[in-house]
Amino acid sequence: MLIKNLCIPKINLTTVPGDATLQEAIHLLEESGYRCVPVLDEKGEKFLGNIYKMHIYKHAANGGSLSDPVMSLIKNATKHICVNASFFEVFFTIKELPYIAVLNEQGNFYGILTHGKLLGLLQDGWNVQTTSYVLTIATGEVQGALTKITKIIDRYSSIASLITLDNQTEDFIRRVLVSLPVGVTEDTKNEIITHLERKGLRVVETEKIKK
Repeated sequence: MLIKNLCIPKINLTTVPGDATLQEAIHLLEESGYRCVPVLDEKGEKFLGNIYKMHIYKHAANGGSLSDPVMSLIKNATKHICVNASFFEVFFTIKELPYIAVLNEQGNFYGILTHGKLLGLLQDGWNVQTTSYVLTIATGEVQGALTKITKIIDRYSSIASLITLDNQTEDFIRRVLVSLPVGVTEDTKNEIITHLERKGLRVVETEKIKK
């Protein structure tokens, strides 16, 4: 349901039929202003892939004909997710694409999920509007470190959000980013840092969030 709510539905998109020519496709791309759009079957139901403006121009520059079928330059035919996909599947599938195609439960094209929508979701998860400070805490691969961090902070404040980042290249150092809610004073923040470091948890960075 989360993906379905975030994606742009088919009815609001510019799409190209699979039986179109490259000339027809470039016309739609230029008219819409997009660098690539989804290609669908003749019924407008099945996702066939993406057609990119740059690939059509490169094809023409190399002497190719714009009368050629759009399917001759189709890309990303297997790059799609289901509306019920998990967040991690979406995150790792979209990677280098401008958007990822979304299919419904029947395997038909439902819409697209863009990078912008995904980043917006991550931003919402940070609770930026209700955060005062973000503490970056470095820990080793020590069992119970996260529990220790949350117990210490809970003595002084609630936690607005929390995320962990692992860096495999630096002796397996884990960085825990903890957002403190609005209302936490500088004195309270300093007390939290002092307590954390007294327990062997190194606070490597503190950022005050400016509204």
